[in-house]
Amino acid sequence: MSEPTGAARRRGPFKVGDQVQLTDPKGRHYTFTLEAGKNFHTHKGSFPHDELIGAPEGSVVRTTGNVAYLALRPLLPDYVLSMPRGAAVVYPKDAGQILSFADIFPGARVVEAGVGSGSLSSFLLRAIGDHGMLHSYERRADFAEIAQANVERYFGGPHPAWQLTVGDLQDNLSDTDVDRVILDMLAPWECLEAVSKALVPGGILCCYVATTTQLARTVESIREIGCFNEPTAWESMIRNWHIEGLAVRPDHRMIGHTGFLLTARRLADGVEPPMRRRRPAKGAYGEDYTGPNADGGTGR
Repeated sequence: MSEPTGAARRRGPFKVGDQVQLTDPKGRHYTFTLEAGKNFHTHKGSFPHDELIGAPEGSVVRTTGNVAYLALRPLLPDYVLSMPRGAAVVYPKDAGQILSFADIFPGARVVEAGVGSGSLSSFLLRAIGDHGMLHSYERRADFAEIAQANVERYFGGPHPAWQLTVGDLQDNLSDTDVDRVILDMLAPWECLEAVSKALVPGGILCCYVATTTQLARTVESIREIGCFNEPTAWESMIRNWHIEGLAVRPDHRMIGHTGFLLTARRLADGVEPPMRRRRPAKGAYGEDYTGPNADGGTGR
């Protein structure tokens, strides 16, 4: 039985073509690709790549300046933060939430719109495996080119489950029986009609947006289209901790707001979503609002 795509690059001694992440004594990272006969240079000296080729992961190398560097393969979260960018990347904390709350499973059929630099595509491909399907749509050809290079560099070549289309999702979507749809774009509400036709009943729509105005419009549009359950929206933040002896305290800096996530599930055809019983706050909607719960949730 053959290994999943990219698995051989994640274990064993270092080989030519492997990505290596060096960590210096101050915790700074340097990432490069191993090439026979080349040298790695820093302001603290250099060392030959050949010194790492064939060495086990977790080795320590010393430069000509006698500075020690720990050598490991970069984890996917490390890789996406250091990859060449065309657009902003989906941060690992958000990618992890998407994989979990969008319930991305091996073999899933997934549509993604807004490829950016290929960060989320890499996470999705590793989750669905070789027997899944990820069809990514990107309207900008220059972003698509960067994303393809980043994904193929990580997996060591083309991934058998990935198809990349340059163009707008709503104009080009031809996939059917899709399990999950991930929208990372400025106006996800423009794609809801096309997405609703592609998703299977029970399928999950997950949107990643940057601002509160985008979030509000997306949620209201999902409610208005009438074929999804009540959407759930949230954001996540990460705060590291400093631990040094008895000095245990939160770091002064943290990864704060990067974007909002929301999920909703496709209802069966012909089914109307149950009426929300939660009454919105007075004044939450303008006087001219006529959408769902325009009566304030009273049903009258």
